[in-house]
Amino acid sequence: MNIHEYQGKDILRSYGVNVPNGHVAYTVDEAVEAAEKLDSSVKVVKAQIHAGGRGKAGGVKIAKNLDEVRTYANEILGKTLVTHQTGPEGKEVKRLLIEEGCDIQKEYYVGLVMDRATSRVVMMASEEGGTEIEEVAAETPEKIFKEIIDPVVGLSGYQARRLAFNINIPDELIGKAAKFMMSLYTAFVDKDCSIAEINPLVTTGDGQVLALDSKLNFDDNAMFRQKDILELRDLDEEDEKEIDASKYDLSYVSLDGNIGCMVNGAGLAMSTMDIIKHYGGDPANFLDVGGGATAEKVTEAFKIILSDSNVKGIFVNIFGGIMKCDVIAEGVVEATKQVGLEMPLVVRLEGTNVKLGKQILDESGLNITSAGSMADGAEKIVSMVK
Repeated sequence: MNIHEYQGKDILRSYGVNVPNGHVAYTVDEAVEAAEKLDSSVKVVKAQIHAGGRGKAGGVKIAKNLDEVRTYANEILGKTLVTHQTGPEGKEVKRLLIEEGCDIQKEYYVGLVMDRATSRVVMMASEEGGTEIEEVAAETPEKIFKEIIDPVVGLSGYQARRLAFNINIPDELIGKAAKFMMSLYTAFVDKDCSIAEINPLVTTGDGQVLALDSKLNFDDNAMFRQKDILELRDLDEEDEKEIDASKYDLSYVSLDGNIGCMVNGAGLAMSTMDIIKHYGGDPANFLDVGGGATAEKVTEAFKIILSDSNVKGIFVNIFGGIMKCDVIAEGVVEATKQVGLEMPLVVRLEGTNVKLGKQILDESGLNITSAGSMADGAEKIVSMVK
């Protein structure tokens, strides 16, 4: 789950992480009112969308007076920002962060992420702040420093100071930078973050260490114990189909292809997408109905797939372990009847109650193509769509 920059900064502020003062605004008048509250000669008007690269897309402006705040707010609000993370369709700006300016001396990067290789949280830092960390990793990897954090001990003071030294934080600010990093780590763990990225972290002319920008992502599986974080969810920033899927506990991710996939199990879903690509097709989604799907759940999954106008065919690939093939078959038949399905549909069933499942499909009288294997099914749906 993602949140906006201003929301992330509010969380970080509560943990003692130093961030600039600012206020959210939904209208031009609110933007001007927010700017009036800030004790700074320079104000920053920042678009709030769930994507990076806003500055390059014209979503961040420096205002020297209230008239400029009004002008920039009017310009940005309602604008569709297209960045490298939004895709060509872009995202409409519906809220702004009005923030005080600061005297930036140097920009740095600090981030926390789970490292699968060590199964531990890793803090990364670089003196190449303001640049995409992927670019730094590709062009100057020697400028990225890492500290693997012991989950029992947490981020140690010496680790934070070592990172600060390595990225050339000024000597007189090492202590502040180390405190910043340790507070950031505490927030990361307490709030079940999957990513905490400060880019840029800046040092200022008055001797401060500030998070000029922030990006916090959270583990969806931990939201049951993070009710306050869940309340920050902005549904306008999410794919409508993914929102509908979450209501039925379906794991759905929208993709760019034209073959809808309905599978049980994340690993099998990934394999299904791979084999569709192998036969020259393009999957339109990742959809895992899970191990305990009901006929109703399968019906809703079908509706979500069909709500994507790009879908020209559907491949249902089910291995019945906990999941029973007859339940899937009943759901497929019910969904096909409800939505009046006219596009190609290939179904591959294997496992528990597979004979009964195939019998239900065969006796439905519907135009459903059966497949004997995953490869057979993928080849058939790709051919039918083409």
